[in-house]
Amino acid sequence: MDTTVKTQDTNETVTTPTSVAANLQPFLHDAVVTLYAPSFVISRADGQLDGGADGFYHGDGRALSHLTVAVESIDLAPVGGGLRGADRADFRAILRGLGEATPDPAVALDRRRTVASGRLEESFEVTNAGTRRVGFRLTVTAGTDLALMERVKSGHVLDPVPARAEDSEGAEGGDLVWSRDGFTVRLVSEPAPDALEAPEGRLSYDVELDPGASWTATLRCTAAYADGDQFPAAPADAVPWRGPALRSADRRFDQWLDQSVADADRLRLMDPRSTEGRADGANRPDQFLAAGAPWFLTLFGRDSLWAARMLLPLGTELAAGTLRTLARRQGAVADPATEEQPGKILHEVRRSTQNFTDTFAVPPVYYGTVDATPLWITLLHDAWRWGLAPEQVEQLLPHTESALAWIRDQAAAADDGFLRYVDRTGRGLANQGWKDSGDAIRHRDGRLADPPIALCEVQAYAYEAARGGAALLRAFGRPGADAWEEWAEALATRFRKSFWVADAQGPYPAVALDRDGRPVDSVTSGFGHLLGTGLLNQEESAALAARLTGPDLDSGHGLRTLSSDSVGFNPYGYHIGSIWPHDTAIAVHGLVRAGFPDAAAPLAAGLLTASAGFAGRLPELFAGHGGAAGPHPAPYPASCRPQAWAAASSVQVLRSVLGLEADVPGGTVTVAPAFAGAYAPLTVTGLQVGGARLDITLAADGAVNVTAPEGLTVVSA
Repeated sequence: MDTTVKTQDTNETVTTPTSVAANLQPFLHDAVVTLYAPSFVISRADGQLDGGADGFYHGDGRALSHLTVAVESIDLAPVGGGLRGADRADFRAILRGLGEATPDPAVALDRRRTVASGRLEESFEVTNAGTRRVGFRLTVTAGTDLALMERVKSGHVLDPVPARAEDSEGAEGGDLVWSRDGFTVRLVSEPAPDALEAPEGRLSYDVELDPGASWTATLRCTAAYADGDQFPAAPADAVPWRGPALRSADRRFDQWLDQSVADADRLRLMDPRSTEGRADGANRPDQFLAAGAPWFLTLFGRDSLWAARMLLPLGTELAAGTLRTLARRQGAVADPATEEQPGKILHEVRRSTQNFTDTFAVPPVYYGTVDATPLWITLLHDAWRWGLAPEQVEQLLPHTESALAWIRDQAAAADDGFLRYVDRTGRGLANQGWKDSGDAIRHRDGRLADPPIALCEVQAYAYEAARGGAALLRAFGRPGADAWEEWAEALATRFRKSFWVADAQGPYPAVALDRDGRPVDSVTSGFGHLLGTGLLNQEESAALAARLTGPDLDSGHGLRTLSSDSVGFNPYGYHIGSIWPHDTAIAVHGLVRAGFPDAAAPLAAGLLTASAGFAGRLPELFAGHGGAAGPHPAPYPASCRPQAWAAASSVQVLRSVLGLEADVPGGTVTVAPAFAGAYAPLTVTGLQVGGARLDITLAADGAVNVTAPEGLTVVSA
């Protein structure tokens, strides 16, 4: 997903004036992000919030842009720190020269951070381990611009908002307060500072410490909107999945899964409308995963659907909540301004219009996506197969029929019968698949494709949705199943005739068709999204399996979005050479489903290597240099981290390693490990199928032991 303006490739040389350079998207690659959606904190590695995208955010607003600590006349020397889970971090520094009788440091500052929904807590503890009494003035400086997220993302520097002092619980002038347009931020200190300076936002403490003594101050910052949160934090005690535990021969895998599940937990949001009219009588709120921090911490159709689909082995409750949340907002009318259409699933939801430039703006509820609608149908089908209760599935079947009708009508409106997109507003996203930056869809020679564009993977999604929709209609006694199966097969025939091209390495499907029906012949990671959907035959799948393992796509750390042999390849290009973990995980799963586990194995191993380079928290994307350039992947500096489908990729890869598939309506669960030898012995507990626990053990000699719910037959290879 992308909501930034991307420069189009031309032959013109462009010189950027120095004055424009300030309006650049901030870099995040060295940031520490603590998260509890819809709130998060971005800071430097030393814990300071000071410039760029740094800040405490709540619901698309920056509550604090500045929070620094300093000790008068003393240098702070950072010596360690970082994440302690998804929502906690700590940082340690030495107060150089203070109280030192030998070369050994004597006085240290520990800064501890905890984030909750609408709340940041920072504690500062100074400990004197020396032999001398010390005295000093410690000053915390807080400030904010109350910027909207799109202003921060666009690199705009806004004027600070002055703080005002207010009484708190009888303590005169105890709080600092900032407010604008219904967004209020309050900062309180315990103990109260010795000096409080507003509007500068300075809190100063005069501290004296005997040897062995310590001193602590705690700051609590709250942020709130007058009209409440658009999507509140999900209840902490209502996690919609079992907590899986993995112990494998490769401890990197264990760390990756642990960190990913912790991050997914803190990306949970709830739909405040979710307890209205629930057919199942449940009063638990519907939950979904926000797409990612910092730029996309809200409901995104495509991202939330893919994340829920990848997490199905942990349970179906998240999928059900995601499906219902999107169904409540399913398109009902034709609105050119928002690109809403009857039956269509939305792209994103924000509090207000995002005005990036004079020519690029996205309305609060935006439907500019071509793939969320078929992905919604497929998630419902897959959740049913994993054991979503029949009454919950049946409740959503009218929405399924509306979504299928949208697919049919959009394909019928195109001369060639393919799903296409074009931005008709002139101000929205030029590309409306998952590779949605403006320069993403290009010919092999570098020319950009002209819209309306038909993406290869979207046709695969439509095929899978039609087949899955037919299965649902037939199982629940609703008409139309045969017609949708026939529609899917006709689509496959059209695809085979129109998309396939060839180069020196053989045949492959073009990434897209342009407005004139010409194949857009670049070689991309999109191959992986076609595999295992049923759109391809065995020979076609074999050709793509071979292409995906070639060195131009397989970087050794995952799949490049664009072949390194293509004109315009850029390892730092958002969709033209970078590596997206979810993209590779989809390919891994597709290869296994299509019967090519040997091709899946190196891609899975590459992601695992990359995960270790990011301490188990894989980002939204990273640079596409690959393993040949060094053992550790280079970051894409502005990437979200954590991000929902990047985190969910760990579960998708684990599922692929185990060859795990479910058919609860058919009474089976399949466990057929095909490339798990590198990770054995392996034990995973706490998976879920059919609403009950699933545990799997793989011995070093390949023996498999499965503890499955009663009533399900375990099928193995």
